[in-house]
Amino acid sequence: MAATTETETLLAPLEQYLASGIHIGTKFRTKHMEPFIYKVNPNGLCVLNVQEIDRRIGLAAKIIAKYNPEDILVVCRRENGWKAVKAFAKVTNVKFFAGRYPAGIITNPNLETFFEPKLMVVVDPWPDKNAVHDGIISGIPIVALCDTNNTTENVDYIIPCNNKGSKSLGLIFYILANKYLQERGLLPKDKVIEMPPADFVGE
Repeated sequence: MAATTETETLLAPLEQYLASGIHIGTKFRTKHMEPFIYKVNPNGLCVLNVQEIDRRIGLAAKIIAKYNPEDILVVCRRENGWKAVKAFAKVTNVKFFAGRYPAGIITNPNLETFFEPKLMVVVDPWPDKNAVHDGIISGIPIVALCDTNNTTENVDYIIPCNNKGSKSLGLIFYILANKYLQERGLLPKDKVIEMPPADFVGE
């Protein structure tokens, strides 16, 4: 699945990626996600390409790092990702909603809680569809973590991954936190945040 020379350049050790299950998709695949699928295992589960996951996490971090923390909104309806999103927000100071997304909060200026983000990150375009809908209305770029069963016509940038497992989501947001701070010049390229990866993983 990865040559040794490629493994050395990954954002996380290959073993760590595999242990998190970041590459294990669902039994369903959409035409949108087919380019990212490496194979289908004997159980019928689609397996995503680890190198492509890694590459796209890195590119996503560069995209996100163009924005100030107060201009970024991260949304996660699914409970498995709440701890990861909260840890990411704690480290980077971005805005987030873990749980139910309050409809209209970025589209209705009459709401007291109204604000205008410049970028949205969603953990899954399907359960987070209300946030995606508002993001489209607002005309802001949307970065989405997408599993093999997701459709992606309403998002601008895809991170292919297992977006349902807490270990997978924890590792993704741990890497994104480090890369975001590094790209912003707030963390040396050869250093990592003090918060360990385990603190990004839900029970």
